[in-house]
Amino acid sequence: MRLSDCRVVLTGASGGIGLALAEQLCAAGAQVLAVSRQPDALAALAARYPQQLRQVPADLRSSAGRHAVLEAARHLGGVNLLLNAAGVNRFALLEQIDDQQIEEMLALNVVATLQLTRAMLPLLRSQPHAMVVNVGSTYGSIGYPGYAVYCATKFALRGFSEALRRELADTDVNVLYVAPRATRTGMNSSAAMALNKALSAAVDEPRSVAQQVIGAVEKDLNELYLGWPEKLFVRLNGMLPGLVDRALRKQLPIIRSFTHPQETPKQ
Repeated sequence: MRLSDCRVVLTGASGGIGLALAEQLCAAGAQVLAVSRQPDALAALAARYPQQLRQVPADLRSSAGRHAVLEAARHLGGVNLLLNAAGVNRFALLEQIDDQQIEEMLALNVVATLQLTRAMLPLLRSQPHAMVVNVGSTYGSIGYPGYAVYCATKFALRGFSEALRRELADTDVNVLYVAPRATRTGMNSSAAMALNKALSAAVDEPRSVAQQVIGAVEKDLNELYLGWPEKLFVRLNGMLPGLVDRALRKQLPIIRSFTHPQETPKQ
């Protein structure tokens, strides 16, 4: 897809990856509907690109919020790129998470994404070519201690992306699933970042992730997994999960030492 021809609905636009995506899309000439529950975070970008960036303050967990996005897309004259980047995360053991936090992750990461995509499909299918991009995670392929609920949501998003791509195979709408590894965003707590440091895990910058996502959109790819050796671990987990089980068991004492009750970062 040519970015200058794109009319984009971008969710999670005030988050780390989302904000970087919004900036790079606007710089490339795309028209962007930036959806966020924190519109103030987009003020500077909106001032830089007043002709290209339109803000849609909406809570995608509500029917009213999704309807507001759909109406904004119609007023734009339709869209040919839906970029689902909204999400919430929490690093904690399952027994440390309460009912509300579980419901919030499922509601935003899975239910809202599926419902918004369903609502947008008629607009997308009316275009000569269109794309749905779902931003998942390496943890959508590898179940990791301390992220049980988050992994569940990203496994679901990966399965949804695969099934929807096959469901739309005879249409002009493609589905791209993107799996970043650890990224330096506000969605990650200080404990999560400290764990990454203790394990010597690589952490990408949002700008770099956004550049690779946009490159995959331009190439009309189906999947994009970011980072090495994370790509290798995903393959190993698919073929030899017992091997990964044993490796992660050795990390358990370190992982547990960084888990404690904390507030859920949002984007």
